[in-house]
Amino acid sequence: MKGRAASGWAWAFLGLPLFGLLGWLLPSHTESYFMYVVGLAGINVILAVSLHIVCGLTGQFSLGHAGFMAVGGYTAALFGTKVIAEYKLLYLSEPASDTILFLFATLLGGTAAAIAGLLVGLPSLRLRGDYLAIVTLGFAEIIRVVIENVETLGAATGLVGIPPLTNLFWIFFWAGTTVLYAKRLQESTHGRALLAIREDEIAAEAVGVDTTGYKVRAFVASSFFAGVAGALLGYYLTILTPKDFIFLRSVEVVVMVVLGGMGSASGAVLAAILLTALPEALRPLREHTGVDLRMVIYAALLLAMMLLRPHGMLGRRELWSLRRRKTAPQPEVAP
Repeated sequence: MKGRAASGWAWAFLGLPLFGLLGWLLPSHTESYFMYVVGLAGINVILAVSLHIVCGLTGQFSLGHAGFMAVGGYTAALFGTKVIAEYKLLYLSEPASDTILFLFATLLGGTAAAIAGLLVGLPSLRLRGDYLAIVTLGFAEIIRVVIENVETLGAATGLVGIPPLTNLFWIFFWAGTTVLYAKRLQESTHGRALLAIREDEIAAEAVGVDTTGYKVRAFVASSFFAGVAGALLGYYLTILTPKDFIFLRSVEVVVMVVLGGMGSASGAVLAAILLTALPEALRPLREHTGVDLRMVIYAALLLAMMLLRPHGMLGRRELWSLRRRKTAPQPEVAP
C-alpha cells in the first residue's frame, strides 16, 4: 500500500507537470487544425473520465453532464469577460496576471458546478433506479433554457469576448489531473465503497456503507471536473452558446463512457479520443462522394462495436492494471 501511495504522489508531482509541459511544447491550436482537434479531444477526456466517476464507479446513470459543464463554463466565462479582460494583478506582467486569473476562473467554474451537483444530488441520489437520469436531464434542460433567456449570459446568440487563454498545456494538465483522481479514487477505501454500491446497493447498506453520502460525494466530484471542462471550453473557443450544451452533448459523453467500458477510466480516455477524432478523420469523404456520410459511418461503427464488444473496449479493466500483470514476477514451480 505504501508503494502505491508513493507511486501516486510521484505521478502528482512529476507526471502532471511533465504532461502539461508536453502541451506547452506542442504547436498552438491556433496554428494547426490538428492541434485544435487534439485540444477538443483533451476536453472530452476530462468530461468522459468525470462521468466515469458516477457511471463507472458508482453505477449511477446521469444524463445532465452538459448542464454542469454549462454552469462551470458560463461562470468562468463571466469572470473572464468582467474581470480578466478589464483588470490586471498588481506588480505582475500581463501574461502572468492572465494566467493566475485564468486558473482562478477555472477553479471557480468547477466549484460552481460542484455546488450545482450537490444541490441536484442531495434529493435525487436518495432514490434508486433511473430517477437520477430523469432529474439530471431536467436540470440540464433548465440550465439551457435559462441561458437562452438571460441577456447577461448572451442569450441565444452566445456569450462573446472570452479571452483565448486555454492552451494545450492547461488541457493536458487538467486531463491528467482528472485521470489521476479517478485512478486514486478507485484504489482508495472510498472507491471500494463506491464499487460496493455499484455491485449491490442493498448489500452495501447492510454492512454499514453510507450509500447516499458516498454517491453524493462522487457526484459532486464528477460535477466539479465537468465544470472545469466547461471553463476550458469557453476560453478555448472564446464564445459559448446554448447549442454547446444541448441534450445530445450529454449523450455523447455517456457514449464515450459506455464505449470505453463501464468501470474503466483508461477506456473512457481511449473512447473520448476516438469519438473526437473519428468525425474529423471521415471529413474528406464528403469531397470524394459529395455526400456527408460521417455521422452514418460514425453510428454504424458504434453499433458494430456494441454488438461485437458489448462490455466496451476495455470492460472494467485498466491499461495500468494490464501492464502490472505483465510485469509481475511469475511464481517459481517446485521441481
